[in-house]
Amino acid sequence: MVDTFKHKGQRKKLVESLSKKGITDKNVLFALNNVPRHLFMQSEFEEFAYKDQAFPIACEQTISQPYTVAFQTQLLNISKRDKVLEIGTGSGYQTAILLEMGAKVYSIERQRALYLSAQIILNKLNYKTDLFYGDGYIGKQAFMPYDKILITAGAPYVPTELLKQLKIGGMLVAPIGGNNMQSMTSVTKTGENDYNKKEHGSFVFVPLLKGTSN
Repeated sequence: MVDTFKHKGQRKKLVESLSKKGITDKNVLFALNNVPRHLFMQSEFEEFAYKDQAFPIACEQTISQPYTVAFQTQLLNISKRDKVLEIGTGSGYQTAILLEMGAKVYSIERQRALYLSAQIILNKLNYKTDLFYGDGYIGKQAFMPYDKILITAGAPYVPTELLKQLKIGGMLVAPIGGNNMQSMTSVTKTGENDYNKKEHGSFVFVPLLKGTSN
């Protein structure tokens, strides 16, 4: 679990490049500068950790491109102590960014191997969160309502069950669309059954699947 001056320098350059690409939220940039992305990847691929690109991890999943992580997080407009439901823990990197920003995070992962490995790395980095092995489409009613909900995989539609778990005034951010391309979408809950939906450009994510997998 080594985070060297070299790693910190690489992160600083990455953050500077993200700022030039339009990421303006200082809290988001601060979090990306603090979280050691290389520790969420296999050590033999460390050289790719601070390139602005997605990279394969276990279970045919990916650790998202840093720009995408920053873009989604910026859309969420995270405040300290926000209660956030994350659908798709993956490597745990996005989870760590949210935690670094002071959010209270509840994260669900359908792949048992990823759920277990994310738990290990987040604990080693002293990030305190609630991780669950389960179906993201169902969410986690036990801790609702949530201030923010983040989906980190491409969903064909916004799951109704997740909208029910969002507080009035809260926001859900998700890539919505088919397997080849999704539109980054924000949904603000303005009333019990009223929503304001906006689209924020095209992205490519692995698909959000139902159920669980070993």
